[in-house]
Amino acid sequence: MRKAFELGGVIAATVLIAFGIAAIVMGVNGHSTVNDTLKQELIVGSPDMTPAAITAEAKKAGLDVAGLSIPSRSVANKEINNGDLARAFAGYMRIHALEATHGLTYAQMGRFVAKPGTPAKFTDGQGGTSIDTYALVDPKTKQPVDNGRRNVWVTETALTTALNTSYMAEQLSLFGLVVGIALLLAGIGFAILAIGGALRNPETTLFFGYKRAKRTGPAQIIPTA
Repeated sequence: MRKAFELGGVIAATVLIAFGIAAIVMGVNGHSTVNDTLKQELIVGSPDMTPAAITAEAKKAGLDVAGLSIPSRSVANKEINNGDLARAFAGYMRIHALEATHGLTYAQMGRFVAKPGTPAKFTDGQGGTSIDTYALVDPKTKQPVDNGRRNVWVTETALTTALNTSYMAEQLSLFGLVVGIALLLAGIGFAILAIGGALRNPETTLFFGYKRAKRTGPAQIIPTA
């Protein structure tokens, strides 16, 4: 049974070390991929992407600043090349979109542009409606005119989702690095315990052909004081 424990400890140590190295390599590659991909997009923060400047803009646009998630860091004139900066940039983009839609989200806006004279209760309060009979009709296509503000929101949502996904991917890669290091250290610890125990075992299975010599001489008597 002791020999089985020795072999099991060495095997467990080997597996942990292998998985630890693999997790570290994958984490480094994932982190590098996120940063390289963001750099390729050549994204640079606009001058108003500071907490103070965006707050002033939001107030000027009539938005409820208390209900907004103002990013805590500035990305003004900075290249967006990592997950943290991408997440902050996405936060500023959302506020820009709310400024363009006068504080309305996608679900709150009407699908079409409301025609003049439409009762306010059938609109979103900003000239949009989702009722066909009150929609402005394009004379050429004879179809209701789409609400352009909703298109702005769709574009903003797609871009911010991609940016927030890059942040999540970077955090996952860092988590993989931490897990990899933990597995590597655990594997090394298992190896030390297994090999240390084997060295104290006179009949270990870890060193083929090695066997400690048994004492054949008479036992020594150590006098006591």
